[in-house]
Order: sequence, then C-alpha cells, then structure tokens
Amino acid sequence: MRKNFGAKPMAYPMPVYIIASYDSNGVPDAMNAAWGGISGEDKITICVDRSHKTTANVVERKAFTVSMATVDQLVPCDYVGIVSANDVPDKFAKAGFHAEKSENVDAPLIKELPLALECKLVSYDAETEVMVGQIVNVCADESILTDGKVDPAKLKPIVYDTAGHGYYSMTERVGSAFKDGKKLM
Repeated sequence: MRKNFGAKPMAYPMPVYIIASYDSNGVPDAMNAAWGGISGEDKITICVDRSHKTTANVVERKAFTVSMATVDQLVPCDYVGIVSANDVPDKFAKAGFHAEKSENVDAPLIKELPLALECKLVSYDAETEVMVGQIVNVCADESILTDGKVDPAKLKPIVYDTAGHGYYSMTERVGSAFKDGKKLM
C-alpha cells in the first residue's frame, strides 16, 4: 500500500547546488539552492527566489557558477543557504570560501568546492523564479578525478531530503548505467 503526500517537491536525490556570483562591486556571493537540475545537453534550470542577492547579481552580470556541495564542506554550504547577503554582505568570506575568477564566465569559482559548472544566464523569469543557465564549461579539481573522470567517491557530493530537511552523502556505486538492464534483454 502507498501513502499519498500530495503535491510536494520530493524528488530523490535532490542535488545541493551552491550558486556563486559577483555583485556590482565585484564582491563574491554564494547561496545554497536545491531545487534544480540539468535540463538539456548544455542547460541547467534552478528555482531561485527573486529576493536573493544572488539572483540580482546573476541577472546583472549574466553569469554564475554552480558547484556541488560536498560532505567536507557541508557546514559552509548550509551556512550560505541560511544567511542572506542582503543582511550579511561578507557571508562568502564568513563561510570560509575563497574565490577564484572563472576563465569562462563573469563569476567566481569556489576553491573549496572541487566541481563547478560555469554558466551564462539564458533567462530568469521573476514570476516563476526559474533561472536557466547555459553550461559553457565544467571544471574539476584533479583531486576528485580517477582516470581523468570525476569520481563521485572522491567528490563526496551531498543530496537534500526535502521531507526530513536532511543532507545525505551519496558515494557508493551500486550498478553500471546502460549495462545492468541488458540482463533483461
């Protein structure tokens, strides 16, 4: 028997994204956003409230980076989600993050987060609060690579549980995509 929960955002896993941008003075900012996903070969779509300073920054600068939150950086990643840069202008620094200028877009990379999507703003709809970015590059620190590919066990990304408001690690490989299902062919 199934239990009905009604219309709720309970997709699993829900990645924890850290969106980074520069404000009009070039000060880096970051926020935690969990409501989004890849929406095409080179697009990412994220629901971002119009009241966030990050939203204003992205709309102004037309660029942002999206880093994957990690187990190792859970505390600062959560911090940038519960504190607003509208109230704490130096929250990026208070989180212990260090910015590195992206080579591809007008936005900061966060040195402490080893995997990032570098994005140009495609659109932001203030009514629906849906932001779409074109992924122009993905960069990864060599420390999370195995045989030249991102290794989830080294990245140690976290996912968000919307029902229980918890973060969970996601590192164990349990199968092979596009292969295991062939057993039924």
